[in-house]
Amino acid sequence: MERFGTLSFGHYGPLGGGRMLTAGESLKQAIDLAQGMDDLGVDGTYFRVHHFARQQASPMPLLAAIAATTQRIEVGTGVIDMRYENPLYLAEEAAALDLISDGRLALGVSRGSPESVVRGYETFGYTGSQDPRGADIARDHFATFLRAIDGEGLAERDVHGHSGGSTGLQRIEPHSPGLRSRIWWGAGNSESAAWAGTVGVNLMSSTLLTEATGQPLDQLQAQLIETFRAAWREAGHAGTPRTSVSRSIFPITTAEEQMYFGGRQGGDQIGVIDGMRSTFGKTYAAEPDVLVEQLLRDAAVRSADTLMLTIPSQLGVEFNLRVVESFARFVAPALGWVGTRV
Repeated sequence: MERFGTLSFGHYGPLGGGRMLTAGESLKQAIDLAQGMDDLGVDGTYFRVHHFARQQASPMPLLAAIAATTQRIEVGTGVIDMRYENPLYLAEEAAALDLISDGRLALGVSRGSPESVVRGYETFGYTGSQDPRGADIARDHFATFLRAIDGEGLAERDVHGHSGGSTGLQRIEPHSPGLRSRIWWGAGNSESAAWAGTVGVNLMSSTLLTEATGQPLDQLQAQLIETFRAAWREAGHAGTPRTSVSRSIFPITTAEEQMYFGGRQGGDQIGVIDGMRSTFGKTYAAEPDVLVEQLLRDAAVRSADTLMLTIPSQLGVEFNLRVVESFARFVAPALGWVGTRV
């Protein structure tokens, strides 16, 4: 594990006891938390994207605000649902954000997660899918997005236009050199991982896989990462791609953390999500020395270069900073992480 960061689901709404976390408070707390983690030397802050739900839905303004108020932390998504995206507009936004952040973007995209509505992407205007889950729309959009960020000319210049009457194809602007190396695909199964390696983008894998063979999640995920890397090599891509996995990990160092997370640790689970038998990862919650032993046995954590810690955003900035700092001080170094400020 070379890097670690946090993955926030961005939930807001009623907290119980008459308390309410508003959308505005959730966004502002995310900025404050990212600034605190930047001071700690944490490597990244990433956000889930869900439409028609009380969660982050339009991440670019939030990521731009974080990038503009931090110095080194990577800002990203895990993941944007490409079924909902205008690929050219997303290319413009991604390039602008990458330039604002001086290349600190880690833009994760995919077909998307199960939705709270029926084929919501059609409500956004993206119709005509021949796939019950819209995977064909997502991959078509992604292909166009990659062409755009690669600087390919996509629209015929107008000889009578304000650009001076030039001819040929015009690329999307702004253009950020090297952005392609900072794009990630969220893969939920081996076929998707192999496809990402062939295309030549980085790999994200979450706390669940839409595969269930009876093997533990960490072993399935390690195999998925190797499938991705083999496809990358076979396709002849230069360089070394990045890989990340997500985990729910809570070092217990205080009575408050024991109250919230004590007894939460269990085994992996098998269930059905989006109509597919899937493997769900367990929660790691224990004293730091116990966590170190457990995570050193996690095959996927050992294989990936980046670990994303899912955080309970509803518990506020101070609590989450304490959790992250405990992980950085007492757990991460034993996994191979070398912090710069902690």
